[in-house]
Amino acid sequence: MGETLTLLPEKAIIWSKNNMLILADLHLGKVTHFRKNGIPLPKQVEKDNYDRFSYLILNYHPEVILILGDLFHSHYNDEWEAFLNFISLFPKKEFILVKGNHDILDKKKYLGPNLTVYNEDFQSGPFHFTHHPEKHEHLYNICGHIHPSVRLRGKGLQRLNLPCFYFSIESAVLPAFGSFTGTYRVEPKKTDEIYAITEKQVIQVY
Repeated sequence: MGETLTLLPEKAIIWSKNNMLILADLHLGKVTHFRKNGIPLPKQVEKDNYDRFSYLILNYHPEVILILGDLFHSHYNDEWEAFLNFISLFPKKEFILVKGNHDILDKKKYLGPNLTVYNEDFQSGPFHFTHHPEKHEHLYNICGHIHPSVRLRGKGLQRLNLPCFYFSIESAVLPAFGSFTGTYRVEPKKTDEIYAITEKQVIQVY
């Protein structure tokens, strides 16, 4: 394939050749959605998402930001306007969304001068970008949706679950970028590669 992908502890990928930042499953608006339903969650969770998002854009200077689905958690709330205000701070950046199963807003809401939306997939170079994992005959699939994590075992009885990047022969699955998301523990095969994410680094564990 001959492409270099840089895995970041902020739960995103940099594709340097195309000057692209790739992330998945932000689930913005989830905190507000739960608060409206009487579940008291701290607003700091949403702030953390934007802090990490800003850090990536300001430090890696991507021209394109590709979001692989579940950008927004559910039905419309004020957090969508916060997202539009956020991307307006970067008018020269191109934001691309490949819709996920949670991206159910009215299509008019997705209109923005630097936001482009694809309903199913986006292709660039040797990659087939989707939200759900999909097999492609010729291109390597990069996706989200699963929120992968890996269980690490210590010499004693210690057990630790960490979010991870999950690479198989057919596809690569990104960890969920959003702070308030669950995870799904993957069981790697011998041909798979797993990169666990700690607070400050990404470590290959399989």
